[in-house]
Amino acid sequence: MRVILVGLNHKTAPVEVRERFAFPPASVEVGLRRLHERKSVEECVILSTCNRVEVYAVTENEEECIEGIKGFLSEFHRVPLDFFLSYIYILKGRIVVRHLLRVASSLDSMVLGEPQILGQVKEAYATASERGTTGIVLNRLFHRAFSVAKRVRTETEVGNRSVSVSHAAVELAKRIFENLSRRSVMLIGVGDMGERAARHLVGSGIRELLIANRTFDRAQEVAAKLRGKPIKIEEIYYKLKDVDIVITATGSTDFIIKPHHVREALKLRRNEPMFMIDIAVPRDIDPRIEEIANVYLYDIDDLRGVLDENIKVRKEEAKRAEGIVAQGEKSFEEWLDGLRVVPAIISLRRRFEEIRESEVEKALRKLGRFSEKDRKIIESMASGIIGKLLYGPMSKLKKEASTSTGALYVDALRRLFELDKDFDSKEEDEADAKDWE
Repeated sequence: MRVILVGLNHKTAPVEVRERFAFPPASVEVGLRRLHERKSVEECVILSTCNRVEVYAVTENEEECIEGIKGFLSEFHRVPLDFFLSYIYILKGRIVVRHLLRVASSLDSMVLGEPQILGQVKEAYATASERGTTGIVLNRLFHRAFSVAKRVRTETEVGNRSVSVSHAAVELAKRIFENLSRRSVMLIGVGDMGERAARHLVGSGIRELLIANRTFDRAQEVAAKLRGKPIKIEEIYYKLKDVDIVITATGSTDFIIKPHHVREALKLRRNEPMFMIDIAVPRDIDPRIEEIANVYLYDIDDLRGVLDENIKVRKEEAKRAEGIVAQGEKSFEEWLDGLRVVPAIISLRRRFEEIRESEVEKALRKLGRFSEKDRKIIESMASGIIGKLLYGPMSKLKKEASTSTGALYVDALRRLFELDKDFDSKEEDEADAKDWE
């Protein structure tokens, strides 16, 4: 059995190609069924996200399976083979193991350390498992991937540092206000980046969220989603005294918050600190405000400095994570190598059992009359001899399974004991007779 992978991702294919091969949740089960029906596909899992589409399979015939998966993708998505061949990658054996472990650990993601991919891998595996398209190999492989991903999360900081502007803004807020549960926030401008920052702050448990926008209807819409309170744009100066954190993300060409606005608010707040995040370009907040005591002002460049540092830390931690992946890869390969000797061990034991049964029956026939006790003694003696004879070879075979010579041992065993040949007790008897002549 060999593990193979046929896929495409954000590194090999643009979004207009990836989207043509995506499997919406409703179509994954149908895809798995059709793929599993192919003769060369023993086990399979389909992983489909916005950044990748990958088909994992177990087969006894690599080339036939690879061609089968290509044909399946072409037929299922009604896309000519020639169109996507230049975008796909094909991995085999140990490389597939390492790849999946890195994917689940978010080391292969567009954003290093992002947390969503592990959940997507688990969902893909769960769907395949429920549909009965996984078996002993993929079950073990995906569970190994989950275990490695958990170690990467708990033993490294590869996913602990923010790498988006909105996350970085919240991270800075937590540095200034250790406990956000008593803090109120004002969001001015409900562009995508500002809304994401506000959403992260809400997730951190802030006390209150005020949302202002030049279009009040839009402020009401976003406030309803985030359980905030919409206010009119003219109210921001009056409400400034009531908030601890201000996030601005408007399209204004001039400063909308100036030093005198902040000084007045601080007087009414009795100089209680204010944290201001200006993620607009051009800037919404006059940079001179940074000179005012008890005001912490960060603009987009400041946040990018935080992001650069966080990305640097993530890359350093990724080196440690790769070590964990390598350990998981080695462990799975040893298990898989051990699995390859199982058929040889079963065949060897079956051959010896056949010989034992044949020899016991011959001995009993020669004895003529014997009791049930005599039979049990003879059978027990024969089983003991077989067990002792097999213990050494089987132990050696299991030990060598994960080494480079493992395959040679299996081949030698099959040749020496003719394990691929049917046992013929009559032929064995005739050979015994010749030996005694």
